[in-house]
Amino acid sequence: MEVTEKKGVKWRRRAARTLAVVVLALVAYLVITPTGRYLLRAGWEEGKILARRRPISAIIVDSATPAPLRAKLQLVLAARAFAHDALGLSTGESFTTFSRLDRDTLVLVLSGAYRDRLRARTWWFPVVGRVPYKGYFDFAAARSAERDLTAQGFDARLGAASAFSTLGWFNDPLLPTTLRSDSLTVANTVVHELTHNTFYAPGGAVFNESFANFVGSRGAERFFLSRGQPAAAQEVVARWNDEKILGRFWASLYARVDSAFKAHPGEEPARVAERIAVRDSIYALAKQRLRDEIAPQLRTISPRAVERVRLDNAVLMARRVYLTDLDAFDTVLDRESGDLRRTIVAIIAAAKADRKHPFDAVKAIAGASARR
Repeated sequence: MEVTEKKGVKWRRRAARTLAVVVLALVAYLVITPTGRYLLRAGWEEGKILARRRPISAIIVDSATPAPLRAKLQLVLAARAFAHDALGLSTGESFTTFSRLDRDTLVLVLSGAYRDRLRARTWWFPVVGRVPYKGYFDFAAARSAERDLTAQGFDARLGAASAFSTLGWFNDPLLPTTLRSDSLTVANTVVHELTHNTFYAPGGAVFNESFANFVGSRGAERFFLSRGQPAAAQEVVARWNDEKILGRFWASLYARVDSAFKAHPGEEPARVAERIAVRDSIYALAKQRLRDEIAPQLRTISPRAVERVRLDNAVLMARRVYLTDLDAFDTVLDRESGDLRRTIVAIIAAAKADRKHPFDAVKAIAGASARR
């Protein structure tokens, strides 16, 4: 008995020492390394957001709540319930609370790409793996990082985001930045972010975002139809169709630039400069096509907004994150006779079966449906 107790004491001491070493190593990582300090800042900001959560249901019944805000909050709860009940998405407690912010912008998102090749600058983070973007709560740090990327010879793009998902790790609250959008966008955003809660392939940002874009748009369409609002649903469809038109444009541009880069190989400075000159010529022609051919096809995006679009590798790669192979998702939806819930299940199963090539897996089932 005494021997057993001594062994138990020794085991607990070893376990305690091991835990202490792990904790100290983690603290050192967070304090010393740039990524660690970045995660500390992100954790601090997320902590503040979570600490300020207030139940949406309580805000709705509060007589001091303005009527427009009450209507938007009721819409969020309805979209959340629809995502869970009709689409089978994992909701947890996400979007059941609301948190105020100290500023108008939630987060700035930095993305970058090599200037002479179609390769995104990526960042690695625990759990999610490598992603082609990096969010900053510290806006000065974001602008500094953008300048650093440019100085290093990358194309860089910095833009604002109104919402994000912690992939179900925390009960994501609704934020005022999301509510500034119209009702169609709010419903789309809720379904989009809940899609991330349901499925997120580590290191597969392009697939994850394009898939969530599809579910958000098609889910919002069905949500408004279920509420007897066909005009709203039609507007959602029009926006989705514009997304697909732009997705095809970006895919075509990507193919042209990629082909040009491959036609001018070599790492000598002269060859690199040649690739950059060729791609600049392609972008100049693409700018004209975007203005003269694509803009007239768009129903929900103004020609002026299209004219303001900048073209470089960072923009091309960033746009492709959300707009890759959208037609393939719709083809699977057609295969499932318009049943979005079954479509979501089928796409997730295909992506899980081929985690390295999820788009190929989706195209395979889309191709199978097209041959029927």
